[in-house]
Amino acid sequence: MASIVTPGTVVGTAEKNSPGAGTTEQNGELIALLTGVVVENEGVLSIETHNEMLRLEVGDMVIGEVVKLNEKAGEIRVLSVEGKPNRSIMADQEYAQFHVTRICDRFLHNTADGLRRRDIVRAKVSEAANVIRIDMREDPNCGVLWAICPPCGDTFVAEKNGDWNVACKTCGNQSFRALADDFGGESGKAALNGSGKRWSGDAEAQFARGSAGRATFIAEDVREDGRERTYFKFQGEGGGGGRERRQKAAPGCRLFVGGLSRDVEDDELRSKFKEHGKITDFALMKDDAGNSRGFGFITFEKKEMADAAAAALNGLKIKGRKIGVRDADAPREEKPRRKHVEGARIYVGNLPFKASEDDLAALFKDHCDTAHVQWATDNAGRKKAFAFVTIMPESKGEEVAKKLNGHEMLGRTIKVDLSKPRDKSAGNRSHGGNKGGNDSGKSSRELRALAEEEQDAKKKRRRPKKD
Repeated sequence: MASIVTPGTVVGTAEKNSPGAGTTEQNGELIALLTGVVVENEGVLSIETHNEMLRLEVGDMVIGEVVKLNEKAGEIRVLSVEGKPNRSIMADQEYAQFHVTRICDRFLHNTADGLRRRDIVRAKVSEAANVIRIDMREDPNCGVLWAICPPCGDTFVAEKNGDWNVACKTCGNQSFRALADDFGGESGKAALNGSGKRWSGDAEAQFARGSAGRATFIAEDVREDGRERTYFKFQGEGGGGGRERRQKAAPGCRLFVGGLSRDVEDDELRSKFKEHGKITDFALMKDDAGNSRGFGFITFEKKEMADAAAAALNGLKIKGRKIGVRDADAPREEKPRRKHVEGARIYVGNLPFKASEDDLAALFKDHCDTAHVQWATDNAGRKKAFAFVTIMPESKGEEVAKKLNGHEMLGRTIKVDLSKPRDKSAGNRSHGGNKGGNDSGKSSRELRALAEEEQDAKKKRRRPKKD
């Protein structure tokens, strides 16, 4: 006599058999989903049961209770399937999920704007794979069939009042539900949803309040006596999702630590800073996967300790990377504005990287009175292949550019041209001051420099041979 198995029992392995009716594969094992007898037919394991359970299929109309609402998605517990025998639903299909855009033909900021927990809904199954997905938007017969008033618990009745389509006769609460056409056992209630319409200003103001606007206040609560509601912010272990609220550090005691390697350990970093004083708070920022984001904050008991740590550890190499340590509350130092130099501004391109500003200045000083060099660099401070030289007297700009264009400098032929000033006014652009339809505000010489830089970056660089 074959033994009876219950849901959750391992009945075989995926190496020898494949799952059939009433079984599923999990981590290489075949697990029973029903109570019954294991039957093998041509390598397929199934569960034979006398009390057959329902399997949901695409197109089924299900009745369910809303059990979970997130901002953009929700979940119902399937109670029954219309048109099929009233039998229990398979355990892996007991819950179905939906997206906020599949509730009704109206924009909803949040699932709670069209549904609430404990609402009874009708929905159509749109997917029946590993996850059951439902839709309440396409069919007017889908939506909320029955709903209770969250504040008092009485039953909502369909009643149109502006954007709100349900009302409570006990406490006077009004709300919106994505109603099915036969809400409350009546007919024609889907028309109260206002499909395709925009929300009024009052409704948008209610939604804009966020969680506070969607909160439930118990109508029979003794605190509902007309006094203004007070919202408390809990500190310590009881608030913030179980995390203790960080106390604000005294000025100068909190350090920002940046440039950290993703491989650095908390204890390793803490030990470096612990040498300089007592640490009262240590926070290494991490992403959702638990990986370091490359920076953190360390708070010392006294400002003197923080200053000593910043002086000693700023620029220290940890795991091959130099870290930066500074006062987290101090304002960032602004880079000094570049002084405007009078004279003729000349663009110099295709410069050799071995050349220095002094070399370039010396080249120009042979043809003018003064030469101020402004060599372009990238974010890391490395020199680019172009520079701008401002010379005096300004009248000799075009003459000097023609003389030095094509000049050879440390093995490279440099390009020299007079840099045209930027035309900021629309009138100048319309008269050809910005040829080629350039709206970026850069001169033609600067655009050429950027193009040369981009072309140079595309060149393949040979790796140095290993000894």
